[in-house]
Amino acid sequence: MAALLNPTARRLAVAASRRLATPPAVEPLVAHWSTQARHNSSLVEVNGGFAEMVAGTQRYYVLGGKGGVGKTSLAASLAVKFANHGEPTLIVSMHPANSLGDTLEQDLSGGKIVPVNGVDSLFAAEVGHVNAKEESSSFPSSMSNILGKIGLSVLADPMGINKLHEMLLKTPGSGEAVAISKLMQIVELQESNKFRRVVLDTGATGHTLNLLSAATLMGKFLSMANKALNVASSYPALKSVFDPAKIDELRQQIAGVCDIMQDPQLTEFLILTIPTVMAIAESSRFHASLKKDGAPATRLIINQVLPPSASECRFCGVKRKEETRALNMISADPELGGLKLIQAPLQDVEVKGVPALRFFGDVVWK
Repeated sequence: MAALLNPTARRLAVAASRRLATPPAVEPLVAHWSTQARHNSSLVEVNGGFAEMVAGTQRYYVLGGKGGVGKTSLAASLAVKFANHGEPTLIVSMHPANSLGDTLEQDLSGGKIVPVNGVDSLFAAEVGHVNAKEESSSFPSSMSNILGKIGLSVLADPMGINKLHEMLLKTPGSGEAVAISKLMQIVELQESNKFRRVVLDTGATGHTLNLLSAATLMGKFLSMANKALNVASSYPALKSVFDPAKIDELRQQIAGVCDIMQDPQLTEFLILTIPTVMAIAESSRFHASLKKDGAPATRLIINQVLPPSASECRFCGVKRKEETRALNMISADPELGGLKLIQAPLQDVEVKGVPALRFFGDVVWK
C-alpha cells in the first residue's frame, strides 16, 4: 500500500499509523490524548456524514468560505470520495486562481472538462479564471453565448470581438456573468445524467455571494427587458435586433439555475472555516447572507483543527486557547449553532495529489 502512495500521502499515512500504534511505554500519554480528544469532541461533531450525503437527493455541493481556509483541498477530497464510491463526479473550480489543478497535480487550464488522472469516474474543470487573453478563445461559449441568446450575437463578430471582450471584462460583475454562463452549461450536463454529483469549489465568500446575487439580478433585468420589448414591439427595427423570445428563454435558464441553487433537495451549501475568531465571525455573516439569498447551508466544516498533543509548547498552548475560544463561539452563534459540524484536523504536510486527497477524504468525510 505504501508503495502506491506519493510522498505526501505516505507522510500522512505514516503519521496516522503512529497515532494508531501506541506502545505500552507511552500509555500515560494516551490518557492525555483521550482527555483532549473528548474536549475537542464536545465542541465539534467528528462525523463527516458521508453516508447521509450518498443517500441524499442532492446532486450539487457548493463549498464556500473565506480565503485561506482550505476550500479547494476539502472540495477535491469530497469529489475523490464520491468517485471512489462509484458515483460519476465532476468537480468545478470557480475560484479566480488555478488552485484546483495544483491540488490535483494536473493541468486544467483552458476551462474544459477533463478526466482526473488516477481516479475512475472523476472529472474536473477550472472556470473561474477570467482574463482577456485566455477568455478570447472561449468567448463564443461564454459571453457571446449570452449575447447570442438575446439577439446581440452581431456584436461579437470577429472584427470587433477583441474590443467587445475587453469592454465586457472591465464591466463590474462580468466575471460573475461568465461564471453564470458556464454554470448554465454545467447544469445542462448534469441534466444529461453524465454526472451523479457536481462539487463546486467557489472563491472567497464575497465571490460566492456575488455569483448568487448576479444570477438573481440578471434574471430580473432580463424579465424587465422582455416586458419592455413586448411594449415596444411596434418598432420593427428594434424587434429585428432584440428577440423577446430569446431573452425570455435566457431568463428562464438563469431562473432555472437560481432555482437549483436554492433547492435544498438538489443543492447543499457547505461553509468552510478555520478555528479562529475572525474566521468564525465571517462564517456567521456568510451563512446569514446565504439564507437571505435563499440558499441556506447545512454543514460547517472546521478545517485545521489542532490534533491532540502529549506536550504543549508555549506557542501551541496559546494557539489551543485561541482555538477553544473560537470553537465555543459556534454553539453560541445564532447563525452557526444549528449547523451539522465536521472537524478536519490540521495536517503537517500540504495535501496534494490524488493519493493524499483520498487519504484526507477518508479522515474528514466519514
